[in-house]
Amino acid sequence: MNNPDRLRAVLAKPDFVCMPAVWDGLSAKLTHDAGFKTAFLSGSCVAASRLGGPDLDLLSFGEMFDSLQMVRGAAPDLLVLADGDHGYGNAMNVQRTVRAYGRAGAAAILIEDKITPRALTAAGKPCLPRDEVRMKVRAAVAAAKESGIMVMARTDCRPTQGIDEAVARIEMYVEEGADILFLDSPADEAEIGRAVAAAKGRPSFAVLSPGAPRATPSQKDAAALGFKIGTFPTGTLSPATAGIKAGLAALKAGQSEAKSALPPPELRLTLGYEEYDARAKPFVL
Repeated sequence: MNNPDRLRAVLAKPDFVCMPAVWDGLSAKLTHDAGFKTAFLSGSCVAASRLGGPDLDLLSFGEMFDSLQMVRGAAPDLLVLADGDHGYGNAMNVQRTVRAYGRAGAAAILIEDKITPRALTAAGKPCLPRDEVRMKVRAAVAAAKESGIMVMARTDCRPTQGIDEAVARIEMYVEEGADILFLDSPADEAEIGRAVAAAKGRPSFAVLSPGAPRATPSQKDAAALGFKIGTFPTGTLSPATAGIKAGLAALKAGQSEAKSALPPPELRLTLGYEEYDARAKPFVL
């Protein structure tokens, strides 16, 4: 069974799927070792780790694809829903992106409707005209047939064009064959309900990290509202950032490590030193 089919099997179960966000080999390995079967390769987390900055559409296809390969290499059994942003161009760019992610072993890919290049501001998410978006999703679904990779279609138009247009786009994505649906920035439970209904039984995805101007129900409430998948980008990125800051503060204060640091034996075990020695043993003369 390939990775897309394995993810389909996970989504066919009645359980709510919590997808931690990952961005590199270490975050993927830790996620897998914690017992998670699935993960979301988050563009915002990749932007933070690679650029040391915000997620404002500055990442290239090459950078995201390299991050996908790192994640797959470190945790090959993890089922990855990978952020493909806007596909990095027109419908033909979308097809290239979908095919590459599929060949690299991603179980699913996100394609969104934002305009690229982005306006030079951090505010707002202007989106493409609906007909142009239809062609990009159609291109993604067609390209996905090569590997079987699932397509998650996202609309960001709620803040700029309203909930009616956003729901109409979800309905359009279903018509075009998208496997998973994602309404970004729902204002409340009523809007969530409309988007879930528009998905017509197909899985609905949500970003549930707190702090942004959107409805962020708990995992239990999200499941009750009809969401199938929830991801929490700051749920892993924020503690990781806090840990680095704590370590730096300890060094600056003349200490050797922060109080929150893992004991050296636990860190070595986590990073796989003993596992490496076991795998290398057959090749040692």
